[in-house]
Amino acid sequence: MASSSSSPSLPVLSSQSWNYDVFLSFRGEDTRKTFLDHLYSSLDQNGIYTYKDDVTLVRGESISPALLKAIEESQIAVIVFSKNYANSKWCLDELTHIMKRTEEGKQTVMPIFYDVEPTEVRYQKRTYEDAFAKHELANTEKVESWRKALFDASNLSGWETKLIANGHEAQGIKIIVDEISQRLVTSRENEDLVGMRTRVQGLKSKLQIEAGGVCMIGVWGVGGGGKTTLASSIYDDISSMFDSCCFVKNIREESSSKNGLEKLQTKLLSGILKMDVQEVSIVEDGRSKIKARLGHKSVLIVLDDVDKIDQLQELVGSHGWFGQGSRIIITTRDEHLLIAHRVDVIQPISLFNNDDAIKLFCNYAHRDLKPPKDFEKFSKEVVSYAGGLPLALRVLGSFLCGRTSMQWKSALKKLKDIPHKDIIGILRISFDGLEQDEKNMFLDIACFYRWVSKDKAMEVFDACGFNPGIGVEVLRQKALIVINEDGEFDMHDLVQEMAHYIVRGNHPQYPEKHSRVWKKEDIQRILHMAATTELDNIEAINLYSISNEESQHFLKVAGNMNKLRWIYLYCVEDFDEEIHETIVQLPVNFPPTQLCYLYLNNCIPQKQLCEGYKYLPNLVHMELIQLPNLIKIPDFSGLPKLETFKLERCPCLKEIHPRIGSLESLVLVSITMCPLLRMFQSITRIKKLETLVLSDICLGDEERYDLWELPNLEKLDLSWNSSITRLDFSILRLPRLKWLDVSRCKRLVELSQLPSSIAVVGANGCDSFESFGDISNCKWLWNVSLDLWNKLDEENGDTLIHSMLQGNALEDHYINVALWDYQPSNGLIGRLFRGNTFRVHLPDDWYTDFCGFLICIVTEMCWPFIKINIKQEGPPFDLSHESNEAVEPIYKGKMTHVGYVPFSSLSHTTLLTSSYDIISVTIEIRSSWVSDEGPYGGIKLVPRRSKSDEVQTTDYSEFWDQKLQDAGKHPFAIQQCHSDSSIKISWTPIFH
Repeated sequence: MASSSSSPSLPVLSSQSWNYDVFLSFRGEDTRKTFLDHLYSSLDQNGIYTYKDDVTLVRGESISPALLKAIEESQIAVIVFSKNYANSKWCLDELTHIMKRTEEGKQTVMPIFYDVEPTEVRYQKRTYEDAFAKHELANTEKVESWRKALFDASNLSGWETKLIANGHEAQGIKIIVDEISQRLVTSRENEDLVGMRTRVQGLKSKLQIEAGGVCMIGVWGVGGGGKTTLASSIYDDISSMFDSCCFVKNIREESSSKNGLEKLQTKLLSGILKMDVQEVSIVEDGRSKIKARLGHKSVLIVLDDVDKIDQLQELVGSHGWFGQGSRIIITTRDEHLLIAHRVDVIQPISLFNNDDAIKLFCNYAHRDLKPPKDFEKFSKEVVSYAGGLPLALRVLGSFLCGRTSMQWKSALKKLKDIPHKDIIGILRISFDGLEQDEKNMFLDIACFYRWVSKDKAMEVFDACGFNPGIGVEVLRQKALIVINEDGEFDMHDLVQEMAHYIVRGNHPQYPEKHSRVWKKEDIQRILHMAATTELDNIEAINLYSISNEESQHFLKVAGNMNKLRWIYLYCVEDFDEEIHETIVQLPVNFPPTQLCYLYLNNCIPQKQLCEGYKYLPNLVHMELIQLPNLIKIPDFSGLPKLETFKLERCPCLKEIHPRIGSLESLVLVSITMCPLLRMFQSITRIKKLETLVLSDICLGDEERYDLWELPNLEKLDLSWNSSITRLDFSILRLPRLKWLDVSRCKRLVELSQLPSSIAVVGANGCDSFESFGDISNCKWLWNVSLDLWNKLDEENGDTLIHSMLQGNALEDHYINVALWDYQPSNGLIGRLFRGNTFRVHLPDDWYTDFCGFLICIVTEMCWPFIKINIKQEGPPFDLSHESNEAVEPIYKGKMTHVGYVPFSSLSHTTLLTSSYDIISVTIEIRSSWVSDEGPYGGIKLVPRRSKSDEVQTTDYSEFWDQKLQDAGKHPFAIQQCHSDSSIKISWTPIFH
């Protein structure tokens, strides 16, 4: 049933005072003693206060003003069109006034076609045609307004009595009254809505009702966020614009019952067709009926609280199921359902701002839009606690309504420890629908990783085998978490409270029975328990910034935590000599055997990590940071699953047991700032190793590099090793090496025979560096950085850039080079201009014969952030900021940054238009200080290769620039600025 709303988008409590629920407009001689009499009686029996002129009109009162007043005081107008309705000028005047109020959004209209068809009313056919012939003969001035009112009213979705319940009048009236009753409930609820105007208008604009076609829109967000309220409001606002409409509620709950989908299909068909339909027996049959019966109708359908994809597939399978102009609104907590169903628009639900939140809360708590003075402070506290979540505002407002200030104070204190069960119950629905690994990650984030870097948490989740790549996205799409601009996990306060409530379970006062321990007072209780206490429930415990004494207590009890998955232990104090004397080694039962992730920072005073052999069958990640007395790493051969091993700032470490080389699962080894540790050969033959960092340790040229055999190594960091003078990769078996960092290797002179797979080289601060050797085979090399001082001459620099331009970057990839004191040869880079803005004249064939821009910038900034703005030539620039004449820049003591941007990366912009003949370029450099001299810059077009010049090399499809792009660390970012049709290139030419 479609009808218009009485108050389509009122933002606060409606000021309208309704004296009647329903106004009946009818032609007495046709229906007064038959259909109309039965309808009125049924409305009355259902408690619906109805105005019917021969019953309600006070004797002696003037008819016309009374009827007009009654119309204006009625929430819904029900118009019964019958054969002789148009014969009555009085009826037509009523109708005109009703439709005027409907256009103003002040009244809902529900038409009933009794013994006439809608087309007769719409186009004044048959008896309506005869009636209007008489009106026109009488030269009535109102004829055109009457015709319009009839046309508009008959276009509203209504009931044809002969089609309802197969023409059975009593049953049909029941259906009509039920719908009127439901609409009154919805309208009365809408009178209490707060903060809906902006949301309704925003959603309405996304629906583009006037655009035709078929549109599906999803409203997505956290449970209790107001999705159903928003969908209901928009439904009331626009339902009159469609042939038929249906609001299908509680789909998640309904579909879980026996034959749930079939029942929902039946409900949808009955609602749209406004008649009882035979119950659907199988979903395939229901799907066919929906497509067949609704394919030519303009329908509005709301599917509320969808939680599985099959619900969408069987109820609104595709756009082709519905007629032109149809709109489908879906509310869900799971964004992925909307993506998978390919809805046209996804509208995230926005929580209430503070002003709307206080109004909504006070409406329930105080029956007003602002709090009484005595309750103002308490009300603000509750609103702050609710965090803009409408569900919490309504529940808490209702709970606190009518209570004393002392009771409010007590309730607020209780809420901080035990959240309201009705709020938790709604929010928990999303949690209960998760897989076990997703539940574990969600609870870990809520207890430990809110406002923590996503990357750091993902390390732990990976080690625990939770498959976080997909799992974290599921949590985000179910609106349980968000990832903020800084790449940190976040969530709504009440969602976090719900998680804490789940973890505490039935034992809120006994942390030893919880799966996770994070509160300081709970940690203290655990740490001071007896060493024999069973702590089998604890899976994770947060020990960040604890004292050394507390860390020793933990080491004693941790062995009893048989389910402990990860340990993050970080002490904030240095160990004193007394502790060194009293503690010789770690407890025998530390760490527990279920451990997957181990992080120890400044917490072990011992000279060795543990005594003898340790078997930890589940340990995947081990990280040892700042252990000042550690001398030896023991035999790790009992760690069969170890994938990541990191050592950092262990100044006394001299030895790592050679059997580390037997760990076949190792993928990453990182050892930094261990100056007494010599490079150990056992690590250089691990077959699965992908990343090896040996930075700031004792590594010399005398080491036997011919023993290196790392077939899967992609990333090698040998930075800060002053003993290295030359690296000859012809004797290193590193066939997949893509990323090499030798920065701050002060004595390094040459890198020779770099592998053909190499993509990125960082050699910053290599004072003695002279040559890359022969790099003609390095066709994937695109990112090279040599900042500050080095001895690379112009010839070697030219060879480097020329070779890179002959590689695989030209068509689809980038080039990024930073060289200190480098002056390119004439013709390699092109002309450079002084200042921030210059023009470039493009040749006629630039669009077809060239493949990208080569950009050169010379500046005193070693690590600048560069913004390049490129646009078609427009109005003249201020010549004080522009130079069109090429100049000879001073290269000494400056950085030359060379970047190549392929045209393919600009394909989504408007720059690639053959009509361009002149472009202007503006360069903005941001750094800690700005040179008075300013930058030099220029752009050169790079010709496309001929077919004969195509590079034929091994296909390294895992090109390193794409990995940086995915990680958000790529030096180039392209953005289209639509306001002035310009292209903005953000360039950070530093080594990652």
